[in-house]
Amino acid sequence: MSGTPPVRLDADHDAVQLRYARWLELGAGASLAAMALGFVLYVTGLLSPLLPLDRLGALWGLPVGEFLAQTGAPTGWAWLRQLDHGDIVGELGVAMLALCSLPCVLGVALLYRARGDRLYVLLCGAQAAVLALSASGVIHVG
Repeated sequence: MSGTPPVRLDADHDAVQLRYARWLELGAGASLAAMALGFVLYVTGLLSPLLPLDRLGALWGLPVGEFLAQTGAPTGWAWLRQLDHGDIVGELGVAMLALCSLPCVLGVALLYRARGDRLYVLLCGAQAAVLALSASGVIHVG
């Protein structure tokens, strides 16, 4: 549809979109920084890795059960107790990236609440609950 002007939203919608986008940008940037830090700590050996780099190639193609048996790698949220290892710090960045939308949704819920839009507050709350329950392991998808 060339020549069609873009849809213009009102100031309230612009504020919601801008808050979500800004918070998402901050979260994604922090996540990428954590991943980069983890990579640097891993390859330089500044933090000892849970899985040495020279073993990675031999283990990479294993089925997950065999990989876990041979490496003793943490499962579930147990990796949080292993943040003293360079390779696990990178996982922190991945987890942060996966959860980036949660604070964004809660942030726009505050804007909806301030303007009295209860339905959107309720929808944001429901979405935040699903995200939090999924991350906690209570809900399993797939």
